[in-house]
Amino acid sequence: MVATEIPIEGILRAHAAWLEDAKSGRRADLSGMTLNDSDLHGAVLRLGIFRGTTLLDANLARADLSRASMERADLQRANLAGADLTGASLTNCVFAGAFLPEANLSEIIVSGVKFPQARLGGARMIEASVNDSSFAQISARAASFHQSRFYDVDFSGADLLRSIFYHARLQHTRFLDAAIEGANFGGAKIDHCELNRARMSGSQFSRAEIVQCIFRYADLQACDFREARVRGGDFSRAILAGSRFGGAQLAMADLRGADLSGARELTGEQLLQALTDESTTLPDGGKGPFVRGSGAEKPKPR
Repeated sequence: MVATEIPIEGILRAHAAWLEDAKSGRRADLSGMTLNDSDLHGAVLRLGIFRGTTLLDANLARADLSRASMERADLQRANLAGADLTGASLTNCVFAGAFLPEANLSEIIVSGVKFPQARLGGARMIEASVNDSSFAQISARAASFHQSRFYDVDFSGADLLRSIFYHARLQHTRFLDAAIEGANFGGAKIDHCELNRARMSGSQFSRAEIVQCIFRYADLQACDFREARVRGGDFSRAILAGSRFGGAQLAMADLRGADLSGARELTGEQLLQALTDESTTLPDGGKGPFVRGSGAEKPKPR
């Protein structure tokens, strides 16, 4: 790392001029600079370059970082509340413990980035592309991830209450021990993901495609699986009590040991598509395996 040779105020002025006319100013290139604890509140650094930049504990609240290029930048504990990172490219950066509530992260391209314990409550990450990154133990209540693509991403231990993954694409992504109550995965494609012990009661999976996912010991009480397409996957010991399954496909879903007591809108044909055994609790409260014509697919009237 090298110390800043040009005062940051001068860099910002030259960058503002460059944004107006590339011939009259200079693009902000903060590569290699150490800007720890800097006050860049509201700074306009759109299209800026942050290669190997160190911004520990920096104040970037409400800053415009849209379409910025960040590579190996270190923003641990930085304040990015309400910052705009629309269309930014983040590669091998560190945002551990960063403060990003209400930040706009839409259309970002993320690879090899670490966000552990970052705070993203109410943040918007819409139509983003995220690969090989960690969001472990983040706090992101009511965050929006609409139509984003996640591949090999770790959300283990995250607080994602009431988060929205509407029409998102999640592949080989981990939500181990995550709190995801009241989330919306409507229309999402969830492919080979791990959700062991995730707490997801009251979540929406209507019209989602769920392929070979692991939900062992997950709390899925009162969830909405209407018209979902479930192909394979492990729901052993999961709690699905009171959930809705109208029009869902359950092809080879492993429900051995699952609790389906009070589950609604299940048919005998749906249960015959799945795997049940003597440790499965069926909708009528009795033990499985499900037998055609038994009526065990109907919850007992209250």
